[in-house]
Amino acid sequence: MSEAANISQLQNLPLPPPVSYWPQTWGWLALLLILLGVALFYAGRALWRWRQNRYRRAALAELQLIESTLGSSGSRHALRQLPDLLKRTALSMPGRPEVSSLHAGAWQDFLQRCSASQLPADFSRQLADLSYAPDAHLQALGEPQVQELLGVCRHWLEQHHVAV
Repeated sequence: MSEAANISQLQNLPLPPPVSYWPQTWGWLALLLILLGVALFYAGRALWRWRQNRYRRAALAELQLIESTLGSSGSRHALRQLPDLLKRTALSMPGRPEVSSLHAGAWQDFLQRCSASQLPADFSRQLADLSYAPDAHLQALGEPQVQELLGVCRHWLEQHHVAV
């Protein structure tokens, strides 16, 4: 027999039947359901935390507005909004801590308890000065002191912890 005759007698091999992507045993289906449940749990937890921190994002946006106002105008009058911003943020915390009546040392203690790091010892006094000091006192504040105050406020807003 010639070589050409052998090649002409070759036939195509049949393709195997398609394989389903659906799990073939109940164990794989159970593992898939468990993984899906864990993923849904963590997604729900992340959504819950995101919603719980809505007040924090709003406060940081307001602080950014205060900083931009300080940068665009030479006036330090926008600093008067910082104590109010911190108090409103504390009132908006989940768990509704009783902070509306706190002042001076008690306010400092609350801020320190919620803070992730050490606050300046006279932080509540600085906030009281911003609220009640005359405009001349605000204008006399140096740029490093203003930046430090804004940095401490930003750090507290970003990092304070909430006991829920």
